Amino acid sequence: MPFVILGVTGSIAAYKAVDVASHLVKRGVEVHAVLTSDAQRFITSLPFKTVSRNPVICDLYDEEEGWKPAHVRLADDADLLLIAPATANCIAKLAHGLSDDALSCIALALRPLARILIAPAMNGKMWHHPATQQNVRTLQSRGVEFMGPEEGLLACGYEGLGRLCGVEQIANRAFELVSQCPSHS
Repeated sequence: MPFVILGVTGSIAAYKAVDVASHLVKRGVEVHAVLTSDAQRFITSLPFKTVSRNPVICDLYDEEEGWKPAHVRLADDADLLLIAPATANCIAKLAHGLSDDALSCIALALRPLARILIAPAMNGKMWHHPATQQNVRTLQSRGVEFMGPEEGLLACGYEGLGRLCGVEQIANRAFELVSQCPSHS
């Protein structure tokens, strides 16, 4: 069964990640959600737990059964790390190898054959900022794939580039990527 870690960061678009998880589960994908502390200001873990039928990681020190830390076990098992929505902060942390929460630790510990797909959502000025664009280029040079952001009315009241891509588009691309994954080594 394909295995996806769904990272959710602190964006108003966090509620859409539940629908992404639902689409993937309906296609036979095992989904494990990881919510940053900022994501939890927008949405709780309960909808992800209910939809995925798996525990949700909300803290680096969340423990499951067994001896291996949850973030290491997830990183070892994942075919894909999907971060939707991804904030500028998350993108910067990944680009610079910072690991101060469960999601960023998983990204650093991800098995070599796993793919990373990032769907950004943020204010358009933040997306266009040279630092964010450099961080995106850095991640792309490492093989990370980006979807979006899209143009439209943003939660901050501005119109422009920064909206999360469509839920079905994200789920479809994630499914394509896990369908191409070689079996675990």
